[in-house]
Parts: sequence; structure tokens; C-alpha cells
Amino acid sequence: SGWGGDHPKTASEVAMEFTAEEKQEIRRMKGEPKLYDKLAESIAPNTFGHIEVKRGILLMLLSGVHKTTSEGIRLRGDINVCIVGDPSTAKSQFLKFVHDFLPERCVYTSGKAASAAGLTAAVVRDQDTGEYCVEAGALMLADNGVCCIDEFDKMEQHDQVAIHEAMEQQTITITKAGIQATLNARASILAAANPIHGRYDRSKTLRANVQLSAPILSRFDLFFVVLDECDDVADYNVAKHIIDVHRCDEELVEPPYSKDQMLRYIRFARTLNPQITEESRRVLIDCYRRLRQGDTMGRSRTAYRITVRQLESLIRLSEALARLHCDDDVKPSYVREAFRLLQKSIINVETEDVTFEDEFGETDGDIGGDFTGNNGLDGTAPTAANVSPDREEMRSRPEEEDQQTKPKKTKKKKKLQITFEKYEAISNAIATYLRSIEDQGTEEGTLKSLKWGEVIQWYLEQMESEIGDSLEELERMRKMTNLVIKRLVHHDRVLVVVGDSDLPELEQQLMVHPNYALTEAT
Repeated sequence: SGWGGDHPKTASEVAMEFTAEEKQEIRRMKGEPKLYDKLAESIAPNTFGHIEVKRGILLMLLSGVHKTTSEGIRLRGDINVCIVGDPSTAKSQFLKFVHDFLPERCVYTSGKAASAAGLTAAVVRDQDTGEYCVEAGALMLADNGVCCIDEFDKMEQHDQVAIHEAMEQQTITITKAGIQATLNARASILAAANPIHGRYDRSKTLRANVQLSAPILSRFDLFFVVLDECDDVADYNVAKHIIDVHRCDEELVEPPYSKDQMLRYIRFARTLNPQITEESRRVLIDCYRRLRQGDTMGRSRTAYRITVRQLESLIRLSEALARLHCDDDVKPSYVREAFRLLQKSIINVETEDVTFEDEFGETDGDIGGDFTGNNGLDGTAPTAANVSPDREEMRSRPEEEDQQTKPKKTKKKKKLQITFEKYEAISNAIATYLRSIEDQGTEEGTLKSLKWGEVIQWYLEQMESEIGDSLEELERMRKMTNLVIKRLVHHDRVLVVVGDSDLPELEQQLMVHPNYALTEAT
């Protein structure tokens, strides 16, 4: 069949098995506009949204090209996908869909109930002859197909180690009871995992959210983080879709292509072996270089280290996209789409730019407005941009307002946006410095903390070479640091206010939250 095997059939051999109508249908599908999106929408049609996850599963079903080097080393073509996310985000529905889509070539198992022997292979004694024999596990049974593992994070550590070889080399080696054998396990792995504490914590990295080892993380080609976020429009659409499904109204959830059409098209597409062109080779190298460059900037804290495996993932995804379009060559546009998918899976949750805009109840203040020259560091009244939320109502009392710092209601609100890397760098520097002050106090037997304003002043001194002699840059950096600290206190809960919280903001004493771990902070 077109799904592989030791001697996979060619495109012409598979085409011979189709009727004239089916061949015509494949030609028509191949020439349709937005084929990629339509095929993706036909994956798990009863599940609303999650279009990126559906694209990843579609490419996994198509897979890359299996290759054998001149030395006889086999290069993996199968694509491994992991879906991580909150409960009730339809992770298991995707696994069930793939299992129903390929009933003969897919094995479904649950991580909690699976052991190392159950996943790979077991050596058992035959009851009749008394001799030892090998019993196939889930990965062997899914050879040339897909192995769906639900509750992947619930697997024991030593059981996870057992599938390292199967995920990369696609073989299972057994040396037990006098039996030494190397068995094939050429299967794609589609795994679903829940975060450690039930819900995904956006303030932590992917590695801190999922109980998976670094070698396992690097063996997955695509990671998808699905979050259960409150959004009026999305909630309405999801509810409407689920009710339509429960009403068994098939017209409302009719996919662009039926299951049989999808099976025939994917079966034919898998027989193609697209070649990487010279232009695509240059684009691949450039995309890999950009991924590695982002890795050195700290972007990979959301996922894992970028290694050569991710370059191979780019190649496999690009080949799968070429197969999807029945193309004999891997075009640069396919490489760029593969790069976008891989980038989205590596840098999904945390690396969006951080925007500061009236986050804590300012209704008529101007975050981007002018600050007084000393920014309140000498104990004067705080400005509109750094009034704490619990003192918001005091601002409306005329007898307590300072005319110089009174916000102008006619001014248009501004947004201040910084990159996630910059925000991470400032927050890590501040948290590390405050923790070092606290450690000094612990050694001396006292509780040490710093004033809000002193923390800002300390960071500005560290950035003196970058600021230079520009007063404008000094004010911009002062404003940005103040807003970062405010977010760390009120939003991320990395810093806590100790002592009197009714003091002016810049006079409040700050400490690092005792439960905050400075992992990879320096």
C-alpha cells in the first residue's frame, strides 16, 4: 500500500488500484485553491478551531521521505507530534480521530497504563514449548503507521526512556533471555500531555510545565500548546459548534472532504518522493540559522534547545508539504511554512511582545506621558503612571492631588511595548539582585529588602553604558523599568510588597516571592 512497508509501492502502482472516477477526483483535489487549509479543516471536523494542530496532524499523516544513506543508515521520515494543554481542549479527540482514520495502522494507548515492555516488546515463555519468544508491543504493532499515546506525561520515567530509540532510530533492540534481536518500529508518534499542575502556567517555560525529559522533548518535531482562555467570541463559537454536534446536524459540521477522499489522497501523496532544490537548500540553512540565533537569545526557554534534530524536522515538514501539493520538488514556500509551524511550536506562549497599557485601572492617566525629572525617587508624590491600584480612588480627591502630576484627560493614551526577551532580561536581573540582597540578610540574621525606587535606580546604574548621556533615553529606561516592576508585582507575582502597602509606590519595600525559583535566570 501507499503507507510504506519494506517495499513500498510506487505512485503508478497505487494509481492502478484506483478507479477512473477516483483518479479524476485526486486530480481535481490537487488543482483546488487553498488545498492545504481544506485538508486541514477535514481533520477532526467535529472539533472546533485548533487549525494549527490540525495542520500538524495532516503533515504527520503525510510524513517526510524515508531515506537510506550510502553507509546503510536509515534517516527517519516519520513526524512526531505532541499536544500539550489544559483539560477540555480536545487533545484526546485528535488522537481518537487519527485512530479511527487509520484503524488498521494505528495503535491507541494510554501512558498511565502502558509499561516499557507494552510499548516496545516483551520476551515471554511459550506455554507449550517452554521456549522464549518475542511479543510485539504498541510501537511494533504500529509499524508503518501511527502510535497514539494519551496521558503521555503520566508515563513513568524508565518507561519513557524505553521509547528513545524507537522515536529516533525507529528500531527496538532486545537482549533478554538469550534472545538478541533488532525489530522495526517505523511509526509516527502522536502524544497528548497535560501540564504538571492541571493548567498551563504561562509564567513558566514549557519544560517547567510538562514532566518530560530533554531527550524526549527534542525528539518531537512539533509541539502545540493549547490553552483554555476566556474569550467571548471564541466561547460562543465553541458552544454553538458543540450544540450542533450534539444535535447530530451533519450539514453544519460537514468537512470540505470526506474521510474516504482524504484516505485516497493521502495514500497517493505518500508514494511521492520530492527532492530538495538548490534554492530550498539555501532557505533551509537560513531558517535553521535563525532558529539557532533565537536559541542564543533565550527564546528556547519556552521549549527546548534547538539542535540538528530541529533542522531534520524542517526537512521532513517541507517534504510533507510538497507531498500534500503532489509536487516533485520542495519549494522555498514549503520550507517557510514548515519554519512557521516549527517556530510556532517552539515559541508559542511566552515570547509575544509585552505591552503595557492601563493594566492596573488607570482610566485617565497617560502611561506614555511625561514624567517629572526625578520620577518620585526623592519621595515626592508618584505620577499617574505609577499609582498603585489600591490608591486609585485617592487620586480623585482634589485636596490630595498635586497639580504638577495631575494627568491630562485630553492626552491620548499610549502603549509601551517591549520584546519578551527584553522583559525577561530586566525581570531576571532585578529578581537575581533582590534575591542576592535577601541572601545577605539571611547570613546576617536580618530580613533585607529594597525600596521600589532603589531597585529602579540600581537597574539604571547597571544600564549606564547603554543609556549614555541622553536624558531622553534615561527617562525612557526609567519608565520602562518601573512598568516592568509593576507587572512583576501585580501580574506575574514574582515580586511582593513587604511592610506598609499604603506608602507611595516608590517607597514600598520589595522582595522576591519565596516560591519563585531563579531557574536559568542569569
